Amino acid sequence: MKLTLPPGPFKAYLFDCDGTIADSMPLHYTAWKEILSDWNCTLPEEVFYRWGGMPVVDIIATLNQEQGLSMPVEEIARRKEQFYFNILPQLQAVPEVLEHIHISHGQIPFAVVSGSTRDSVVASLEALHILDRFDTLVCAGDYTRGKPDPEPFLIAAERLGVAPQDCLVFEDTDMGIQSATAAGMASVKILQPWERPKV
Repeated sequence: MKLTLPPGPFKAYLFDCDGTIADSMPLHYTAWKEILSDWNCTLPEEVFYRWGGMPVVDIIATLNQEQGLSMPVEEIARRKEQFYFNILPQLQAVPEVLEHIHISHGQIPFAVVSGSTRDSVVASLEALHILDRFDTLVCAGDYTRGKPDPEPFLIAAERLGVAPQDCLVFEDTDMGIQSATAAGMASVKILQPWERPKV
């Protein structure tokens, strides 16, 4: 399945990581379920996907607030990331995005713009053997306001020295698309796992 891009030309491609480059959302959800079960905390799958792009610590803080829990945010975040790293050998790429990265690499600069930690993004890209394709990584901790705020994408554009309107964003979540639109950027919606045609 080939990606359909809006009319360009574009001077930079900005990629979300989880669910866009890496088909990692199912693995992340497995990690969340495992870690949260110790606290009798529930995170329904549809909520997990709706919150795609939200930093890990914000997810935990929101769950605490919504479910009247007092999970230690930093500790839970660390344990969740560690569990994810342990199952990373199972990681696959999203085929059509990986193909586009290989075809377009070297023609224009690439950035990854993610709500995940830098360690998590680097580990995912290393597992897929494509870390060297990206000129910069904008991860949780690099910005004050996460998606759907435009700040993460605007930082990436600034680092690459490209005007926002000349960037094309690849995203799998509505929150990410809203962030790109707010930044004045065109975007391509990557299908969620259940939306993809069965081969």
